[in-house]
Formats: sequence, structure tokens, C-alpha cells
Amino acid sequence: MSSKEKIQEQGDILDKKVEQHEIVLHNDDVNTFDFVIEALIDVCEHTLIQAEQCTILVHYKGKASVKSGAYNELKSRCSKLLDLGLSAEIV
Repeated sequence: MSSKEKIQEQGDILDKKVEQHEIVLHNDDVNTFDFVIEALIDVCEHTLIQAEQCTILVHYKGKASVKSGAYNELKSRCSKLLDLGLSAEIV
């Protein structure tokens, strides 16, 4: 394989980037810290520490990104958070 072919293959790989999206969780006055932490562990597969940190960020900043990835991977997770009564969106 010539060096020109290798460069072309690398260029093709770079062109196939997957666009990254994020689930943004918004603060509310309804759900408890413990409920949100459990939801993030169950739905987003966070560790306890990750879920606690995200919950604190949401509380003090009003919103925080809690999961990133391809849109198709995030869609069902965001729906589950919404079904639990949390306020979330994919951006």
C-alpha cells in the first residue's frame, strides 16, 4: 500500500465523525436529590459520585450536561428521564 493510499484512508475515517449531542438536565423544585441521583445511576449509568456531582451542578447552575453521545443513543435515555418526571433535553 502506498503512502498516498494510507493518507486517503485516514482522510476517509476523519470524514465519518459522529456528531456528538448531550442530554441537559434542568433544575426543578419537585424532585429530591436522592431521586435524581438514582435516576442518573439507572438511566445514564453513572457511578454514585458522578450522579451526585451532576445533581449538585444542576441544583446550583440550573442545568448541566449529564450524558453525551450520538443522538440515537441518547434519545431513549432522555425519554426515560422525562418519564421519571425530570426536565431534560437533547442538545
